[in-house]
Amino acid sequence: MHRRSLLALSFAVLVLPACENLSLEDVLAAANGEGGDSTIAAGLREALTVGADTVVSNLGTTGGFARSPSYRIELPETLKTAQRFASTVGLGGYFQTLEDKMNEAAEAATPKAQALFLGAIKQLSFADVMGIYNGGDDAATRYLEEKTGAQLATEMRPIIERSLNQVGAYTTFNELLSRYNALPLVEDIDADLTGHVVSFAGQAIFNELGEQEAAIRKDPARQTTALLRQVFGNGS
Repeated sequence: MHRRSLLALSFAVLVLPACENLSLEDVLAAANGEGGDSTIAAGLREALTVGADTVVSNLGTTGGFARSPSYRIELPETLKTAQRFASTVGLGGYFQTLEDKMNEAAEAATPKAQALFLGAIKQLSFADVMGIYNGGDDAATRYLEEKTGAQLATEMRPIIERSLNQVGAYTTFNELLSRYNALPLVEDIDADLTGHVVSFAGQAIFNELGEQEAAIRKDPARQTTALLRQVFGNGS
């Protein structure tokens, strides 16, 4: 962070004891005698905008989840157990098809995260941004997860449910259950496909955003604009 910005923030702390209830722009405007967005707030928004764009580009496209060992959504544990036995009687393909379709559904829902993230950034207070700057390499991501995680899961659920239906995941699942449960000496299986995909997709989105944030903070090559270099570069 630049010395001028640090002086402005120190002044704000001294003269505005209740500043944690104000927006970051209000505090810095009072400290600097200036209006509009501060360099720090603008840099943070830009970094997270770039990160959110990259998350959508990486995960919200065909194969975004499936091609990554870190983010591929696997079957629920109850189905994994059944899959091992089903493979011995020629039903393994149903499980693999179902897993592929689960990942397709997550890809379709990922863009929903972008608007939520950007909306949360607009609500940053002075206390929020100081916590982020004093925090770890993924401090902004953890802030967003706290502020938007529950809402993201709520908004992703109907999208994932529709997508699971459109890609035929429920049809595959129902046929799988019918065939598997008809086998002798097996326990009936069931699973909440939608809830499973929502949970795993949400965690993958925040993990990917955290990686993007850390990269922008540390790697000059990822600081692709003058503003990012000013705020996160070696001179910060």
